[in-house]
Amino acid sequence: MWRNSTWILLGGSLILALSLGIRHGFGLFLPPMSAEFGWGRETFAFAIALQNLIWGLAQPVTGALADRFGVARAVLLGGVLYAVGLLLMAGADSPVSLSLSAGLLIGLGLSGTSFSVILGAVGRAVPVEKRSMAMGIASAAGSFGQFAMLPGTLGLIGWLGWSSALLALGLLVALIMPLALMLRSGPAAPVTGPQQTLMEALREAVSHSGFRLLALGFFVCGFQVVFIGIHLPAYLVDKQLPAMAGTTVLALVGLFNIVGTYTAGWLGGCYSKPKLLTALYLARAVVISAFFFAPLTLWTAYAFGIAMGLLWLSTVPLTNGTVATLFGVRNLSMLGGIVFLFHQIGSFFGGWLGGWVYDTTGSYDLVWQISIALSLMAAALNWPIREQPVERVRLAAGTA
Repeated sequence: MWRNSTWILLGGSLILALSLGIRHGFGLFLPPMSAEFGWGRETFAFAIALQNLIWGLAQPVTGALADRFGVARAVLLGGVLYAVGLLLMAGADSPVSLSLSAGLLIGLGLSGTSFSVILGAVGRAVPVEKRSMAMGIASAAGSFGQFAMLPGTLGLIGWLGWSSALLALGLLVALIMPLALMLRSGPAAPVTGPQQTLMEALREAVSHSGFRLLALGFFVCGFQVVFIGIHLPAYLVDKQLPAMAGTTVLALVGLFNIVGTYTAGWLGGCYSKPKLLTALYLARAVVISAFFFAPLTLWTAYAFGIAMGLLWLSTVPLTNGTVATLFGVRNLSMLGGIVFLFHQIGSFFGGWLGGWVYDTTGSYDLVWQISIALSLMAAALNWPIREQPVERVRLAAGTA
């Protein structure tokens, strides 16, 4: 059991590092592609926003397939779609071809190679007392991928040009396919008590007020991270900072998020995860406000990257851990995927709205202000959630 869970944690961490590390660098392609084809920022931003929406819409389905037929198959299919999407994105020369490749195919690919599926496998593989910590470790690996891949992606663009850089990244994503073999563990762990159908699991979750509040709060996380990930490099250039500043800030986000996600996973095993989420969103409101309202310099931008990094994906182990606590792990990938759908709806609006507001007003100011208000809303949504298993899970635990 120990060897199997360690193997799954290692494989899942490597897959997240590749999948999310490359995905977090897409904002670096906005300036060169927009300049070459004469697009406004909304065109590229819409394609990435569509990617996040497709990713979210597909995630519950991909999660359900992983729960029933095994994680390895879902990851393998996702890796193929992700790699093909990058290869086709390299040849995209119109808004339609960009949306089909970067939006549709990569969005579908990410649904099989990212948090909900991978953390579902990790959550089933480890004992309950180590679950939050293991999810934090896997999430931190995704952050390390962001830290490692951003400078590499920028270097590839400078060396090969944006199109050839995407081809190189497509070959790198292909490594996910053999790594999927490390996640072979069967469809799901055995459970005691009556087996739930998919529809029963859905009805149980949707009728639970904590589940609904958790999903609405996760919308805010998606809005903020995608807006910042796509538009921050361009925002800093607009403010007369060097082009390298945006890459450095996003790399700092990835580096310090390793600490943030690991710490969040550890704290989630000791304290109330919904209360930690409330504190995290309040801290985001403070950090974004300080960055937006204070005079902007290179050093305040770096400080923002460090502070935001500590809060960046720390929501993920806490959110998925809360779902596992409430409903158990049998349908964790699917239920985590439903919560993640709301994250991705937020991602769509954060990515697209940033481009639309900029093209309309010539400034990102309105979106920064919306981000601050949304942080306060998410804090209020998470506060009343009670981290208590539903009766079915309590009864199963009592008879185990």
